[in-house]
Amino acid sequence: MITIRHFEPDDWAGVWAIIEPVFRAGETYAYPSDISEASARAQWVEAPAATFVAVEGSKVLGSYYLKANQPGPGAHVCNCGYIVAGSARGRGIAGQLCEHSQRQARERGFRAMQYNLVVATNEGAIRLWKRHGFDEVGRLPGAFRHPRHGFVDALVMYKALGEPGG
Repeated sequence: MITIRHFEPDDWAGVWAIIEPVFRAGETYAYPSDISEASARAQWVEAPAATFVAVEGSKVLGSYYLKANQPGPGAHVCNCGYIVAGSARGRGIAGQLCEHSQRQARERGFRAMQYNLVVATNEGAIRLWKRHGFDEVGRLPGAFRHPRHGFVDALVMYKALGEPGG
């Protein structure tokens, strides 16, 4: 059974094992492919408002962070990043993380969720986000430098979450 819960410090090794290969591949996230472990932890765990993990027993299978997309007048819109272990893909974990993040966002008073840079070649993620109610609200031509495909478009995806507590 998969449980989604708040990140705990002992989870870091499992989270790093999942996010490191994704960051190194440079195909879906705009982090440097040579990012240090300390920098990755700072950006995935320390900077966001909250970080969560999907676990099965004691094994970390996925993770996401939740943060305000912008400060001040834009702080009512949140942003998330999700990664699922390669060995756990195809089990619906990303969808569970997405639904969990929307509940968490509403509980924290966010009115909408925005993904700023969904790489156009990441077709599985785009299908998943659309299935969970996100709309493509913008396309950024050539905004992502893919290691195999060169400059590819990135999408801005958005979903209104409704009134806080609603």
